[in-house]
Amino acid sequence: MILAILLILDDCYFCLNIKLASNVSPNNTFNSAVATWYGDRVGSGSGGACGLENDVANPPYYGMISAGNNNLFKYGKGCGSCFQVKCTQNAECSGYPITVTITDECPGACNNDPVHFDLSGKAFGYLAKPGQGDALRCKGRINIEYQRVQCYYNNTSIVFKIDRGSNPYYLAFALEGVNGDGEIGSMELLPSSSGRPLYMQQVFGATWKADIPIGITGPYSVRITSLQSARTITAYNSIPADWHPGKYYISNVNF
Repeated sequence: MILAILLILDDCYFCLNIKLASNVSPNNTFNSAVATWYGDRVGSGSGGACGLENDVANPPYYGMISAGNNNLFKYGKGCGSCFQVKCTQNAECSGYPITVTITDECPGACNNDPVHFDLSGKAFGYLAKPGQGDALRCKGRINIEYQRVQCYYNNTSIVFKIDRGSNPYYLAFALEGVNGDGEIGSMELLPSSSGRPLYMQQVFGATWKADIPIGITGPYSVRITSLQSARTITAYNSIPADWHPGKYYISNVNF
């Protein structure tokens, strides 16, 4: 009976890792990096520097996130990018890759390393064998391997989170749950009251803004171009005319 339970636990763990690592890079080439963790022991970390705040604990991220040093965060351009990470050099390591999203910045000493992932406590624990999460977290800093992968959030559309400082003449919002590159290259706001697009500028992280001329109103469509692949999609009428600061609006598209 005990053996059967252990087998079930191991199988469940294995299935979870396969699910988290299902968006495998076609090259399947891992490089060396350093990993630490921050926040609560099994916490979900933060999306502060990317404008996602505590949303990272919820779908589609589920706390499987990381802060990145300059080579990952890229002054905010790296927000939303996805990576597979795994550890093999510690006895506690499972050796299986997990997928994490860059949602925050790891400044200061993190930049002493070429590539440094500062994982949520939850994600760091998933690098370990079953029951070894705390033992691995006690190491504090470990060597890992990583590779860039396409983001894939199953059955998820892009969400626009309206910045609390927005008003009728200034509209800013963060993007959540972006598939594909994850990173945004450019955006245009398309007002229904005008045939002229409003070109948006990156404020910080995943938050972009546009100045709204007098007389221009919603609903607004949003044309999004990804950074790496330069693919473009349009989320039609995703932001209603009666939008409110702090609200979330779900589109019907994703890469």
